[in-house]
Amino acid sequence: MGLMAPDLPVVDMEQWSKGTRSERIRPMARHWAEVGFGTPVVMHLFYVVKILLYILGGWLFALATSGVDGFTEVGSWWSEPIVFEKVVLYTMLFEVVGLGCGFGPLNNRFFPPMGSILYWLRPHTIRLPPWPGRIPLTRGDNRSPVDIALYAALLVLLVWALLSDGTGPVPELDTTVGLLPVWQIAAILGVLAVLGLRDKVIFLAARGEVYGSLAVAFLFAGADVVVGAKLVFLVIWVGAATSKLNRHFPFVISTMMSNSPLVRPRAIKRRFFEKFPDDLRPGRWSRVVAHTSTAIEMLVPLVLFFSGGGWLTTVAAVVMVIFHLGILTAIPMGVPLEWNVFMIFGMATLFVGHADLGLGDLNHPVPVAALFLVLVGTVITGNLMPRKVSFLPGMRYYAGNWDTTLWCVRPSASQKIGAGVVAIAGMPQAQLERYYGKDRAQIPLYLGYAFRSMNTHGRALFTLAHRAMADGREEDYTITDGERICSTAIGWNFGDGHMHNEQLIAALQKRCRFEPGEVRVVLLDGQPIHRQEQEYRLVDAATGEFERGVVRVDDMVTRQPWDDTVPVHVEQ
Repeated sequence: MGLMAPDLPVVDMEQWSKGTRSERIRPMARHWAEVGFGTPVVMHLFYVVKILLYILGGWLFALATSGVDGFTEVGSWWSEPIVFEKVVLYTMLFEVVGLGCGFGPLNNRFFPPMGSILYWLRPHTIRLPPWPGRIPLTRGDNRSPVDIALYAALLVLLVWALLSDGTGPVPELDTTVGLLPVWQIAAILGVLAVLGLRDKVIFLAARGEVYGSLAVAFLFAGADVVVGAKLVFLVIWVGAATSKLNRHFPFVISTMMSNSPLVRPRAIKRRFFEKFPDDLRPGRWSRVVAHTSTAIEMLVPLVLFFSGGGWLTTVAAVVMVIFHLGILTAIPMGVPLEWNVFMIFGMATLFVGHADLGLGDLNHPVPVAALFLVLVGTVITGNLMPRKVSFLPGMRYYAGNWDTTLWCVRPSASQKIGAGVVAIAGMPQAQLERYYGKDRAQIPLYLGYAFRSMNTHGRALFTLAHRAMADGREEDYTITDGERICSTAIGWNFGDGHMHNEQLIAALQKRCRFEPGEVRVVLLDGQPIHRQEQEYRLVDAATGEFERGVVRVDDMVTRQPWDDTVPVHVEQ
């Protein structure tokens, strides 16, 4: 891994280019197992600086509060409830502007390194309403001045709240500074809700399932604010752990450890696989880490919630700090870095700074219970019916079990997308060629294929790609991960196939008028927690769905990353 240059695989381009897609993925998968994406050190340092700037921003907004004083006197104010409120709203702002998850080159964003605000303040970009046929005034997929005004209003309200003072003493919370005015929280939630009904992408980008849910807890009074926020954290942790009770998660661990900048020796990285270089299924180390981290995420938060202070709370808090630092330092794809910093700070504030507050201190348990039940119900629904619920509100973070898509695009279709879609970023292939050069761009492209194939669903996606292109020559298509199409078309992506499913296909068809066969899309649903199979659909952008069926989890987890012969069970 170089300081400035990426550590890419060395292949004989002439010979390598003659191989099948499976044959070309094989050396890339082996390289990934030992090196990861080969990101230069300077790029990791860039993200470290970004994290430090995020922390500095939160620090300064906290100090903008009357009664919170002293840049270096953090010990006197870090556990103030209003500081936690501001950190929540500041992180929501950070995310919804586009500086958080999905930012920069580690998410394949080069020119520019972000979308979000650059798209959502621009007329005629694509928006994706969640229920256009059910919610009045949400039909359509074109961003209007109303949508832009709503987004701008959200930004203004968040900044306003961040610069506001507290409402005065709250004895139950042992604070003389107080909390943010409830009307400000209600205004932010109201605008976020209306905006989310007009465009689900912005709601997801704001991480509404985390920061929106916590903001709902801020509508409560007294101790209910802290206890409600604790319950939100509990659902996040336990919900995420529940989603990892599957056969996919060890594959996430082996892939993430290979890409970790802290796991440097190649000999150690190889130990995370069954038998490098021929068997790249997760090895014992990956299974141990997967099962241990799932147990920690499931059980330790319960200790935090019910221990009520003392040495047990301290030990549990230290374990959770180590847990989130483990994720953070691995620099996972999608780069949810600031989220992990936030979770550490929030855990410390709520469960250490206010360890004494629990269910027995609630003044109005009904609204708190309602919030808890809505969140739990969403998690349960997301695990049972993953096609219906995004993996973000479903709390299925990094479980290796997500809705995914693979787009088979002819050059003529790429030109139509470039000409017909209002976008800031170019098509993924063009961005790679600009950064790496036309010839060498195939290497990072296939490294991306290898990353997808290192996860179980990749085997199924590339198997189904053959079927999607069955009536044409495969060499006429460029296979592009749906994440990259999503990034170009709507300005934000974070591993969520719900943003590049039939709804986005229809929006692009409306603008680009593809001919039959120009764009073929493989859509693979996540695995329902109670079934060992995943449903798929094959869709032609011009003519619609032409095949559906299932692939079985057992057939995916027993294959190598380059094996694109997963048995397919077509629905009759």
